[in-house]
Amino acid sequence: MALWSLLLATWTCSVAASSLDFPRHRARPSSGRGGCHPLPGGLTLCQGVDYGRMRLPNLLGHETPKEVVQQAGAWVPLLGKGCHRDTKTFLCSLFAPVCLEDVEEPIVPCRALCRGVQEGCAPVMAAFGFPWPEMLNCSRFPSGDEGLCVPPLRPQATTPALGEEADGGRVCTACLSREKDLLESLCSQDFALKMTIGSISVSEGGLDVVPELRGHSVIFKGPGWTQEGLQGPFALEMPDKGPCSCPELAAGDVVLGAGHRVDGRTVLSWVRRWPKGDKDMRKLSRAIKRLRC
Repeated sequence: MALWSLLLATWTCSVAASSLDFPRHRARPSSGRGGCHPLPGGLTLCQGVDYGRMRLPNLLGHETPKEVVQQAGAWVPLLGKGCHRDTKTFLCSLFAPVCLEDVEEPIVPCRALCRGVQEGCAPVMAAFGFPWPEMLNCSRFPSGDEGLCVPPLRPQATTPALGEEADGGRVCTACLSREKDLLESLCSQDFALKMTIGSISVSEGGLDVVPELRGHSVIFKGPGWTQEGLQGPFALEMPDKGPCSCPELAAGDVVLGAGHRVDGRTVLSWVRRWPKGDKDMRKLSRAIKRLRC
């Protein structure tokens, strides 16, 4: 979790420095501090973008390539969350805005690009206890009719692929709850267990998670606990049903989950990936085992 604290702190400090008061400056030769500069080789966040020159200062107030590389590095893990397909486009439009010699004004992200990424990634950030920063209120960006800006580069797919956002980026409820929520509600759960995911499939109501046959161990048995249903599939749902995704989960992952039986189905109300050697998850597991309802 420390990574997310660093990530948010870096973002907050970077954006607060400029308050999104986008610099208005003319392009200058790359020999100076300002103007167009080649994308630094160490800028991992923006590897693979289809342009090679960035404007400095950038939209977050960073003035040198070295500073950009240092500050952008903390955001690379967000790309791995798969919360929105245009996350890289949005972040790079802020950290490394494209620089065109014949365009004097900085090219900012369009409002639609910001909103798409916010809808997909804000729930994932919230799952770690971090709200979408107010300083990134998407209404501050132009609509596209007001001038040149960076639009969403890829339209939403009609049928979302596993691991991509579904229904406009909705994340299944079980994947959003915090550790505190689990401990506070544990006595109302029927079970908590550690399991290895065998497969994940999209269903009309959300996601179906099937554990490996010998890949689970129960660490909490609630008042309504029963062995029935613990072979899966476990359902991950939204309160109003409909499709949803859980970007963190994939077949082969070890997870900690808790849930209950509903109308003959086993529904997970809380789930989190358990990376090998993760100390925070071990502490949470021990807290669950010590709890007396």
